[in-house]
Order: sequence, then C-alpha cells, then structure tokens
Amino acid sequence: MNEYVLSLLFGIVEGLTEFLPVSSTAHLRISEALFHVSLTSGYWKMYTIVIQLGATLCLPVYFRERIRKLLATFPKGDRGDRTFLTHPLSLVIVAFVVTAIPAFLLTKVIGKHLESLSIIGSSLLIGGIVMWIVDEMNGRSEAAGLGATGTRIHTWHMEDMNAWQAVWIGACQILSAVFPGTSRSMSTIAAGQLAGMSRASALEFSFFLSIPTMVVATCYDLMKSLMGKTEIPIGAAQMNAHGWLVLAIGFVISFVVAYGTVAWFMAWVRRRGFAPFALYRIIVGAAVLFWVSR
Repeated sequence: MNEYVLSLLFGIVEGLTEFLPVSSTAHLRISEALFHVSLTSGYWKMYTIVIQLGATLCLPVYFRERIRKLLATFPKGDRGDRTFLTHPLSLVIVAFVVTAIPAFLLTKVIGKHLESLSIIGSSLLIGGIVMWIVDEMNGRSEAAGLGATGTRIHTWHMEDMNAWQAVWIGACQILSAVFPGTSRSMSTIAAGQLAGMSRASALEFSFFLSIPTMVVATCYDLMKSLMGKTEIPIGAAQMNAHGWLVLAIGFVISFVVAYGTVAWFMAWVRRRGFAPFALYRIIVGAAVLFWVSR
C-alpha cells in the first residue's frame, strides 16, 4: 500500500482512538497486522511517536481558554477555596507523578507486553466489562443530577476534586501503561467514577492528565530512539523528503481528527455516557482473541 495512504489511515486511527476509551495502542497494533506494516521498525517507530504527539497537542489548543483560566486563578481557584496542593493543576501533577514513577520502573515489562495481541485483546475485553459496570453503577446518580441527595456522585466539577481522588486515578492509570489495550482514557475515567466523580468531571480530568503524561512519554521515547538507546534506532538524519512528508501527513491528520474527536466526545458524554464504548471494547476484544486463537 502507498505510504502516503498508510500515513493518512494511521493518522485517522490515532486521532480517533487516542482520547476515546478504546485504546489507541490496541488499534494501531491491529491496524499494523491488517496492513502488514511493522510499526517497530526504525522509521515507523518514529512515525507512531510523531502522530501521538500530533494528537496530544490538540488538547492544549482545545482547552486553551480553560487552561488560561486555571493559571489565572492558581492557587486559590475560582471560589478562593483551593490551596497550592488542592488546585486542579496541582492535582493533575500529583496524578501524573503517581503514574510516572512506577511506569518508568516497569519499562521492561511494558516492552514485553506491547507485542502481544493476546494481552491487548484481553485488556480490551476486561476493560470494556469494567467500564460498563462502573458506568451503570453511576447511571442513576447521573440522571438525578447535581443537587440530588444520597447519590454516589459527590464531585460534579473538576475544581471540586480532592488529592485522594487524584492519587487513586494516577494509580489506576498505571494499568494502561503495563497492559496495552487497557486504555489510559478508560482507566482514568473508570477510576474517577469509582471515586465519586461525574462522567463529565472524570473525562475532563482524564484529558488534563493526558497532557503531561503523553508529552513526557512521547518525548522520552523520541529522545531514547534518536540517541540510539533502543534496539532499533530511528535514524532521523538519514531520512529523505519523502520520509518527512509521510511524517507530516500523519502528524496533521492525527491533530485534526483528535481535535474533532475531543469536541464530539465531551458533548456525547454529557448526554449519554460510556456504555457504547464499553460494548465496542468487548466486541473488538473478543474478536482479537478469536483471531489470535485461529
């Protein structure tokens, strides 16, 4: 298949799945098998890093006004009831640190699991079941809405989060680092809902947490490859104009598609919830496991 077309397709896959709770890693690995392209080769390894960076950069653009407001009100917050340690931006950093240290220490385990379609399929299936159960548990509370008494939800806005919720979400995000197919988005959203957060607040915190998580992880992978610290170095210095154009196509497409996906997903979740994505994970996970068994 033409490399420009491949770049377009992979960029769409990355942009669509990076922030939906369906696992972009799983979908890239499945696409890799379907298109017969090795994403672990030097050039395509760089390509996956570049399109992930493209998807990541859509978040600070999409949330630019929100970020500006949070920075302007740091550390006391909108209502003046926050502190340096409890401001939403601080809680994002807390959750990031809780995730980053164990994930870094478990790098070798993560590397072994990345190639396993069996683990990816199992993670998709189990994660879908967990997401469905958690979303159903909170469904009645969501329907009751803000102000209702006796519900499971006590955090309707990201500004009302506490430090323990941030620590819990960061700890659960480790699962997505160790077991590809779990989905960083799924693990953080489900963790937030279990901790008493509404769908919208859990999703928003998931988006904010993904900014430092993905930027650091992507830059670390890029630096490690460029410095020849991996088994298959990238070798960017030997790329020609064709190679750079393929990268550029993937970067732009993943950015544009991811931006549209984030805007749509925010509106969808406020009205409907996560059950359709849970069902999709279950179906795809079962299909992958069946495919591997054959």
